[in-house]
Amino acid sequence: MAESEIAGKASFEAIRYAQLWEDADVLTAALGTQPGATLVSICSAGDNALAMLTLDPARVVVVDLSPAQIACLRIRISAYRALDHAAFLELMGSRPSARRGDLLDRVVQTLPETERAFWAERREDIVAHGLGGVGKFERYFRVMQRYLLPLVHSRDTIAAIFQPGKSRQEREHFLDTRWNSWRWNLLLRGFFSRFTMGRLGRDPAFFDHVEGSVAGHVARRIRHAAVDLDPALNPYLRWILTGSHGEALPMAWRAEHYETIRDRLDRLDIRQGSLEAFVSTGEKADGFNLSDIFEYMNLQTFAAVYGSVVAAAQPGARLVYWNMMAPRRLPPAHADRMLRRPDLEALGKAADKAFFYSDFVVEEVLA
Repeated sequence: MAESEIAGKASFEAIRYAQLWEDADVLTAALGTQPGATLVSICSAGDNALAMLTLDPARVVVVDLSPAQIACLRIRISAYRALDHAAFLELMGSRPSARRGDLLDRVVQTLPETERAFWAERREDIVAHGLGGVGKFERYFRVMQRYLLPLVHSRDTIAAIFQPGKSRQEREHFLDTRWNSWRWNLLLRGFFSRFTMGRLGRDPAFFDHVEGSVAGHVARRIRHAAVDLDPALNPYLRWILTGSHGEALPMAWRAEHYETIRDRLDRLDIRQGSLEAFVSTGEKADGFNLSDIFEYMNLQTFAAVYGSVVAAAQPGARLVYWNMMAPRRLPPAHADRMLRRPDLEALGKAADKAFFYSDFVVEEVLA
């Protein structure tokens, strides 16, 4: 059980995600743990594990198969400690900066030599795009921003989608009459196809269990982000279309959380390896951020891994996870041990700004 199914299919040596594409506001609200809890989080770029520190846990165990993704969290920890908030946003790429190289040099000083070398190889990209812009997924969006989107929409049209103060009716009218042109729909079908996203954005192995049209799914989710929610308050949509953030930021990058997270960095327990490796230790946790890892598993493996997570959970612990296009929910074999939380799921889905996922799941271990 200590090995992961996806470990044998996809490469984990490069940075796949340089920032988190799952909404930490939704995650932390769904976890709902008390101070002093032990939490477990998939690392990815580390932003949501950092956001979980705002819940005042005793520790957050952070796991990931990828040494590159673990490196993304370690350099963030160094950045929180070395930089003030304004400089942190410059280094991450949320704000323009003429001193990003100097900031990077300050931050890497405290890292081990191997990690300094890892980031030195990426220095040019970091100076150009920020630490949050150097992953495969972010480069995928950059191709669209630079070469394709200008053929579809003018700068004024792109800026107009983020104009604050629009009503829902006005946002829907804008999307239907100005944004959804034939050129945009052509871009959508080509750029967000399974073939293109699998090779340029994610990994083809991540789509092994996906059902349906990826482009059709993305079109539906863009309507959620651009009409149901206010794009002016959505840092994820703004990065996808412009390559930087506006005033709205991901939870862990906001000024109001910066000092709290910095004060609690020692509560992170970082482990390179699979979730299955953690649960095999016999440790117990009060809540789990499982990202979308179940989408990468066949149904038999999903049921087995799910059961091992439940065995490693304290009574009342919540399992929080997303599905993009592969439906994964409470396996029947474990139904008598779990409580579904459709109330929390409905709140999360309605508020989810990181709009790629079609399903948000919250399940609770029975006391």
